Amino acid sequence: MTSPRPAEALTLSQLPLFPLQTVLFPGGWLPLRIFEVRYLDMIGRCHKAGAPFGVVCLSEGSEVRRIDPAAPPTGDGFAREVFHPVGTLAHIESLDRPQPGLMMIRCRGLQRFHVIRRSQLPHGLWVADVQLDEPETLVPIPEHLIPTRDALQRLLQNLQERDPGSLDQLPLQAPYQWDDSGWVANRWAELLPAPAELKQRLMTLDSPVLRLELVSDLLDKLGLGGG
Repeated sequence: MTSPRPAEALTLSQLPLFPLQTVLFPGGWLPLRIFEVRYLDMIGRCHKAGAPFGVVCLSEGSEVRRIDPAAPPTGDGFAREVFHPVGTLAHIESLDRPQPGLMMIRCRGLQRFHVIRRSQLPHGLWVADVQLDEPETLVPIPEHLIPTRDALQRLLQNLQERDPGSLDQLPLQAPYQWDDSGWVANRWAELLPAPAELKQRLMTLDSPVLRLELVSDLLDKLGLGGG
């Protein structure tokens, strides 16, 4: 009896994708308002099955499918949608249907993936075969980056004190992993007033410590550092 190769065990076929103009980090929380037909059915199916979908960041195009008057007559008439090949699995934690044709969901980021093959179905939904990254291991925070961690703790405390009645809507959610370089870097990256392209580059970095160092540098440039 032979064990499956790691590549086989870490591949997902026909993963539905949700291209957005934002970046979902592993361990992050993302609220979404779903109203396009191509996503209503997909999200409903994923929620019923407890299955994830993939969030990818757009490099060209809009989150909402739009007719392009300049599109070539041989195409489908819609504007191009181009997205980065590295994304994050999203698990639906809650789903509400406030009215017909509208879903409000909250998703949690799982692990990263790399798109191997992608295709767009006739109604506009993207699906892809993806290779999953191994979940990041916990990397202790180096001593020189502890002030960056402490600054995030202070920010969370301020948010909790400002509106204690809406803790479940805060951008920082338990379980808190204050000793993990990757977790602290990801939470800061989500909060930074930075372009999506920069956040995408941070998300794709394999070294959690390097990611945290770059985030710390950005905080210093913005005058938000913990030092």
